[in-house]
Amino acid sequence: MMLLAADPARAFMPYPPVAVPGVAHGPLQSLTFGVKDIFDVAGYRTSCGNPVKLAESAVASESTPAAVALLAAGAQFVGKTQTEELAWSLYGTNAHFGTPLNSAAPDRVPGGSSSGSASAVAARLCDFALGSDTGGSVRGPASFCGLYGLRPTHGAISLERCMPLAPSLDTCGFFARDAATMKAVGDVLLPEASGKASRVMIARDLFALLPADVRDMLMPVAERMQATLGKAAPTDVYDRPIAEAYDAFRIVQLHEGGQQHGPWVDSRKPVLHPSIALRFVAAKKVTDADVAKARAVRSSFAGHLLELYGDDGLMIAPVLHGPAPKLDWSASDLEAYRDAAMAFLCPAGLAGLPQLVLPAGVIDGAPVGISILGPRGSDRALLDAAARLAA
Repeated sequence: MMLLAADPARAFMPYPPVAVPGVAHGPLQSLTFGVKDIFDVAGYRTSCGNPVKLAESAVASESTPAAVALLAAGAQFVGKTQTEELAWSLYGTNAHFGTPLNSAAPDRVPGGSSSGSASAVAARLCDFALGSDTGGSVRGPASFCGLYGLRPTHGAISLERCMPLAPSLDTCGFFARDAATMKAVGDVLLPEASGKASRVMIARDLFALLPADVRDMLMPVAERMQATLGKAAPTDVYDRPIAEAYDAFRIVQLHEGGQQHGPWVDSRKPVLHPSIALRFVAAKKVTDADVAKARAVRSSFAGHLLELYGDDGLMIAPVLHGPAPKLDWSASDLEAYRDAAMAFLCPAGLAGLPQLVLPAGVIDGAPVGISILGPRGSDRALLDAAARLAA
């Protein structure tokens, strides 16, 4: 069993190495992988990005089902990757265990909360890695680090033996550097396709939100994609003010995150990064009426999106409004970036749709991704589309 000899990107947790047995042959036999440290891997503790959680964690006796499936397919586990604290941030700057390197843009954040997984793949320390995506924790880091990354259909990949954040939004996704590896991993982890992705749309309103330099870079990429996927019909993603949908997402995440971790925070009083601590303060202010309103908006907006996609729609859309924030940005700059980012990230989460990030290009020396989305269950169709685009 191969385990990493060195970690120049600071992407992995420095656990004592424990060999995780797999099989010698299978469809992934030549590939290595890391696992975000909110998932259990047999023989390892699970820190969830916080030293108190780490101290309380027993050594896992079983691995999360996704890791079990990967090992059974011949992939080699090489370590547990760093995560943002309690998987609740977009940037990857862990106050306790450090910030993994974004090797594609070393002066910028790697993205969170799946920071270590994206960092490890971008630095070629492993071939692919598991992450989780609640509000953008695979999609953001993939775009920031110049990677492929999939947020799957909600529920498509088991989250058993994984720390929850907001269960109605949480997903298990993965990163790789190329479309062929993404497809090979998807063939192991994903259920058979139940949705197609053939009627092509382009997210007119989201492209209109982009700063001019980002739009000027991404639109030619979108046009080249149409040469392979088919001519795209300009389509608006939102049927209502963006702020209404974002507020629904924010309230649902605050409510569920507070339910999952609020009692632990109150009883243990751990030292949290200030931005994470503020989320728990905000969660306590969410009322039952707030939650009921947010759920009603979510149901209505999700219904609109499900009708928009039907059983065959494929949407070309920006992932985010720009490259990764720089490491020296202020807290207020980061909050402003997050607020702008959620206009792009929250639709897939609210409707449980799969979204696949593809590398698109570079702006100001830093990567920016583009994405394709489809109906629930069309994950494999999106990976097939990415393979066609890569070819």
